[in-house]
Amino acid sequence: MYADKSPKIVSFQVYYIGIVAVSASFYFRQILFVIKSFFFYRNHCVFAPITGTVRRATSSAAMRLVQFCHVGDEGRVRVGVERPEGQGVIDLKAFDPSVPSTMREFLEMGQSGMDCAGRALSSGQCVVPRSDIRLLSPVTGPEKVVCVGMNYRDHCLEQNAPIPEEPIIFSKFPSTITGPYDDIILPEESTEVDWEVELAFVIGRKGKHIKEEDALSYVAGFTVANDVSARDWQMKRNGKQWLLGKTFDTFCPLGPAIVTTAALKGMLTVDHTQETSVFEGGVWKIGMIVALVHTDVHNLGIRCLVNGAVVQDSNTSQMIFQTQKLVAWLSRFVTLCPGDVFLSGTPPGVGVFRNPPVYLKRGDVVECQIDEIGSIKNKVV
Repeated sequence: MYADKSPKIVSFQVYYIGIVAVSASFYFRQILFVIKSFFFYRNHCVFAPITGTVRRATSSAAMRLVQFCHVGDEGRVRVGVERPEGQGVIDLKAFDPSVPSTMREFLEMGQSGMDCAGRALSSGQCVVPRSDIRLLSPVTGPEKVVCVGMNYRDHCLEQNAPIPEEPIIFSKFPSTITGPYDDIILPEESTEVDWEVELAFVIGRKGKHIKEEDALSYVAGFTVANDVSARDWQMKRNGKQWLLGKTFDTFCPLGPAIVTTAALKGMLTVDHTQETSVFEGGVWKIGMIVALVHTDVHNLGIRCLVNGAVVQDSNTSQMIFQTQKLVAWLSRFVTLCPGDVFLSGTPPGVGVFRNPPVYLKRGDVVECQIDEIGSIKNKVV
């Protein structure tokens, strides 16, 4: 009786139609699946008809956290949550006066702070237009700025250097940090200032001797950094110790937001190429493949542009030591604290290894981009 039925394509609404013909137990399983699916999609998705896309609904853990000040009130720092699609920023202190004013203090609140931010985002209250604020670095005054050298395979290849067997750790002073759109000050002491786009991450809770399998639970989220470097001081002077060449004021633009780990972990998509209509086990099943796609932070495009020209273009999959390894490794030596910033290394294309070498000059504009996280853009002055 079903031989003349043709498959029907479902345009978008996620549902499964079952016509019981054989087994009551099978029918029961079908109904149970539909009920579970309904509540899952209702609670976790925002459906966009026609386009075939599904956006994961914001939870208290999936957010873009920022630090900002109001235009005309530069001395008053605030922590906020970005609303989607440029719809402004929610001022967390306006939403809840008990929320501290800096990101470092906010992260020290732990889960209670994240829960408060989630409630604020869901409420849609205390929204400040983007035109009324200036974005600052998402973290200022961290206890530590940890940097990793030679952590991209393709960067090692461009300088004919061996692949490191363990992470190469150095640091920048916290005073290097500047905002995502602030100027980079070219120091009089150097004539060889270079760019380095890097994936950065921020520690969210205190830990020591952290296991690699637990490491991501200590990470609040990810952001974009430029590890600006004075190559003459890094490679030729100061006994070839890297610190001075890395730590001039404004040599660590950071931002625009801390994209929480959960925000990168997954989004739901619908694959219309896999739509099916089959008669199986006495039941017509009409539907499509709905997949939970994980955005792998270690598989993102990473680029740097100088004056609009691409100078670095790679992927974070080239990282030798990934986030989990770096957290576990460094926590063997020091206690990690909320707000600590890690710069995880740069891909190839830096100026010093070009032929001839190319360095930044006043008037240049440097833009660093990482897919799914954002971009920072800084003028050299």
